Amino acid sequence: MAEHSKTLTLYPLGGLGEIGLNCMAWVTARSMAVVDCGLMFPEDYLYGVDVVIPRFELIKTNEDKLKGIVLTHGHEDHIGALPWLLSQIRTPVYGSRFTLGLVENKLREHGLMDRADLRPVKAGERVELGDLAFNFFPVCHSIVDGFGLGIETPVGRMVHTGDFKIDRNPLDGHATDLAAFKKFSRPGVRLLLSDSTNVEREGFALTEREIKASLREIFNQAKGRILVTLFSSHIQRIQEVFDLAEAVNRKVVVSGKSLFRNIELARNLGLLRVPDQNLLSMDDLAGLQDHEVTLLVTGSQGEPLSALTRMSLDEHRQLNVKQGDLVLMSSRFIPGNVKAITKLIDRLYKLGAEVLYERVQGIHASGHAHREELRTMLETVKPKYFIPVHGEYRHLAKHKKLAEECGVAPERALVVEDGQPVTFLKQGIRLEEAFEADKIMVDGKGVGDVGAAVLKERRLLAEEGLVMVNLVLSRETGDILAGPDVASKGFVFEQDYAHLLEDAKRVVLDVFEDLGPKDLKKIEERSRSALRRFFRKILGRDPVVVARVIKV
Repeated sequence: MAEHSKTLTLYPLGGLGEIGLNCMAWVTARSMAVVDCGLMFPEDYLYGVDVVIPRFELIKTNEDKLKGIVLTHGHEDHIGALPWLLSQIRTPVYGSRFTLGLVENKLREHGLMDRADLRPVKAGERVELGDLAFNFFPVCHSIVDGFGLGIETPVGRMVHTGDFKIDRNPLDGHATDLAAFKKFSRPGVRLLLSDSTNVEREGFALTEREIKASLREIFNQAKGRILVTLFSSHIQRIQEVFDLAEAVNRKVVVSGKSLFRNIELARNLGLLRVPDQNLLSMDDLAGLQDHEVTLLVTGSQGEPLSALTRMSLDEHRQLNVKQGDLVLMSSRFIPGNVKAITKLIDRLYKLGAEVLYERVQGIHASGHAHREELRTMLETVKPKYFIPVHGEYRHLAKHKKLAEECGVAPERALVVEDGQPVTFLKQGIRLEEAFEADKIMVDGKGVGDVGAAVLKERRLLAEEGLVMVNLVLSRETGDILAGPDVASKGFVFEQDYAHLLEDAKRVVLDVFEDLGPKDLKKIEERSRSALRRFFRKILGRDPVVVARVIKV
């Protein structure tokens, strides 16, 4: 390759400026590889939206150069958008066995197994994708089989940490291989991209061994049933639950589709040790005393259809919550889910259960590195350039300052957001012109058909409600044959405000008398604006008004 053509451009499609949506294209003169392809769950204001995914135009435009997709681990914010990308392009997908097992389940759900080219890799393996080579290093995270990446490029070595923490006292060998990172970095690393999620948390994260010790004390003291809810992909924590239950002669019963599926996958891959006699079915519960039972259930985020939520509402067909139950919520509260979780906890207490969660008991440890762990990674890799990833803007800005404290020159520590490409040359770097990287909303089978205008209408409908007006005129005479009918949906209770809706009819009649029957569109527009003024004046509300005038 000619010296002048040795460049690498990073295109961040998501994950820089938000938690989730992680996706970055690595593009050289001859090749392109995509690192991660995640989704983001919608904020409260995105009414009706199921998930949010990156915009893939840049990848599709360069599909002829695309050599593959490399996955760091199997969380939704790193693999969740794959079905939408793979429905449009064909390319190999590389990741650990567990990560690809999760991907396979996802593609099967979307009917896309015919487009699956899944290629498992092992720790320490090296995979060449055109003029990029990816080395896979084990990292400790809240999911098993995760990788950090050492990437050989035409312009030097680069490191992508993926999501990681540095467990100072690892349990069952779940550790971040700093020695592998250090060995790869010894010839010199041009760029480090590092997980910024917990840069605001000082010190070190709790170790998984400390979490297991807290859980062991709880298991030893519990008198009644123990209900545990956690992220269904946290196989290491699930292993701890099975181990502790066995130690105190409890049997485990599982409820929740995602838990069943992930436990089966992990057992088949040898990543989870569960004796058959310790994992019972629902039917076996009848023969057990409360102190012999541990229920492992979905619902850590208060999801409406999860097992624990249905139990709290007495809607689960086989399980209920009763006096004396101890519920362990062994996961963090994702910000957008806090209200749902707190309501769930309240319902559990009303049913007589006691609930322990991260804020009141040390039963969960973050899977993301705290500040001192991030410092350790910076000091291990010693990069020339630094770009913080996986975080909201304040996380990226604070991680940049930490990198400067660790010796990265201020002008070489860059806070980059989605849509801002950075090109690395043999000498120096260049910021390219921004590209379109706005988020795509997925609503049912519609992809990208929900935009700002639709969301504004949904917000108005949710906040103010809807008023519908129907007026039927004679095609021959122009006289009113029916109506005006005024109906309220989510605006006012019609029985209590019948007088108001009668007054609204008079407003429409006044408009009709002023304009006459000729211009139906004008009658509709004038009725809409007149009714909105009327409702603002009388109630101080501004509903969506839909007026229809037809001739028959």
